[in-house]
Amino acid sequence: MRLNPTGEVPVLVHNDSVICDPTQIMDYLEQNFCDEHTPKLIPEEGSTYYHRVQHYRELLDSLQMDAYTHGCILHPEITVDSQIPAYATTHIRTQILNTESELKKLAAENPDLKDAYLAKQRRIKSKLFDHDNMKHLKKLLDELENVLDQVETELQRRIEETPEEGSQQTWLCGNFFSIADVSLAVTLHRLKFLGLSRRYWGNGARVNLETYYESVLNRPAFRRVLGHVNNILISAVLPTAFRVAKKKAPAFVCGTLLVGLIGGATYLAFTYFKRRPLMS
Repeated sequence: MRLNPTGEVPVLVHNDSVICDPTQIMDYLEQNFCDEHTPKLIPEEGSTYYHRVQHYRELLDSLQMDAYTHGCILHPEITVDSQIPAYATTHIRTQILNTESELKKLAAENPDLKDAYLAKQRRIKSKLFDHDNMKHLKKLLDELENVLDQVETELQRRIEETPEEGSQQTWLCGNFFSIADVSLAVTLHRLKFLGLSRRYWGNGARVNLETYYESVLNRPAFRRVLGHVNNILISAVLPTAFRVAKKKAPAFVCGTLLVGLIGGATYLAFTYFKRRPLMS
């Protein structure tokens, strides 16, 4: 909270810089930690690929992942094959609903941060009210359908550009793995964990998306990091991913509140993918 008055995660601390926004963090890493051994995830500004990558990055990062997460936990009836263990569901639901009282307690214990904690408490109260509203949640899930339709169409374009069987692996925006793929990969992984994959691609409705997700799962870098990230919903701890990020990246500050976790997951994916060959 002292680093970021909004109380959101992740927070990047590097030298005298404190960066709180996930997008700005990833841009900072791209600008300051690239060399001849590190593949760039953002194409040269002004290029056709740059605009394509930025479009899908912004589109995917605009998704309200916290709403999907809270909604699926508070209303498990909308999910199919959720990977959240049954024994953990009640505890997680209680943790979400107790967040408001926990923030009030922290405000009382830290008078100098009282205003920041209470402001966050009001924001979370408003969010949880919306996320527990089935009408509002249905609207968000329907909007997600439209976004994934766009992604499915873009993936089809990549297939049509490289029709030869066995040709080079293609990703969302071209034959290179980009920051847009990081956003898409962590989005699909969370949807799978929440029990929404059958609705969005597991029923054969979006075969390109299903194939893409299988390709993502086969990336060693993805398995080493995001194979563990979903456990944050259960334990609020990221021991494996945190160690990986800490080895080669500036200081990364994480918290236990469930709001904003997708940003933290994306950051962890970014810091690790940056260190891997393009096709690893």
